[in-house]
Amino acid sequence: MQPFRNILLLYGCDRATLDHAANLAKQNRAKLAVVQVVKEMPQEWQHLQLGVTPVDVQKLAIAECEARLKELVAPLKQDGLRASTKVLVGTPFLEIIREVIANKRDLVMMTAEGKGGLKERLFGSTSLHLMRKCPCPVWVMKPTRRKQFLRILAAVDPDLEDKTCDALNATIVQLASSISVKCNAELHIAHAWTALGEGLLRSRTGVDNAEIQKYVREVADKVQRRLEGLLAKYTDGTAEVHLVKGDAAEVISDIAKSKSIDLLVMGTVCRTGIAGFFIGNTAEKILDEVDCAVLTVKPEGFVSPVKLA
Repeated sequence: MQPFRNILLLYGCDRATLDHAANLAKQNRAKLAVVQVVKEMPQEWQHLQLGVTPVDVQKLAIAECEARLKELVAPLKQDGLRASTKVLVGTPFLEIIREVIANKRDLVMMTAEGKGGLKERLFGSTSLHLMRKCPCPVWVMKPTRRKQFLRILAAVDPDLEDKTCDALNATIVQLASSISVKCNAELHIAHAWTALGEGLLRSRTGVDNAEIQKYVREVADKVQRRLEGLLAKYTDGTAEVHLVKGDAAEVISDIAKSKSIDLLVMGTVCRTGIAGFFIGNTAEKILDEVDCAVLTVKPEGFVSPVKLA
């Protein structure tokens, strides 16, 4: 996994996210672009007697944002970072994705819009749109004062017969491992598995229980071999491994909570033929439940449904 070289930080972030982005850029000798998106002024303003046009108001808003961003990055430049600023106009997730495509950004960082907890999901509209449709990895930080990640969880689903899925899992593990080394953090790797059709076999077919148990053990052995193969290739053996039978969304969420995970690294589905197709119900459930930062990674060949204007 190549280090990030061209990072985009979405302004509206908290101080911890800014510090993480700056530190990551410094470690990787990367460029850091701090970007803010302002909405277009409503066209109906043209019909109001305000003494100023929507164009004038838009220019004023852009100028204020530019001044604020330049003030924000000035200390970063003094510290030797290659930091720049940009103000875009339009719908935030669309403009960010277009900026990523046009300027080959390789990571988007932002602060989660929500506050977390059971009653209010941590991830809001912009972050979810980016996780679904942005072609590069998206790192959404939980609003926090913590300066360092202590525990990192990589959620994987090894499938050695699917090259795209295999490559995605390798990227997830390498990325999580690299971050854990730089942060001196615990690395956890989790894989949730099920024996396809087990419930149906037990409830309706009359198949002997011993045969069902044999089938489940064979699946478990196959899953373990796949995971061991992945870990042997891309880890040094120090990670805490969680191989758990059960629903993926529930398993990953439970591990994130029980281990007080600070950062979850997870991938999108391996169906690259569907433009913009996100990880699906499993990830949506996980994102609803976790209360930590999340870094999502796309499979090779992913094509964003958002196009340049």
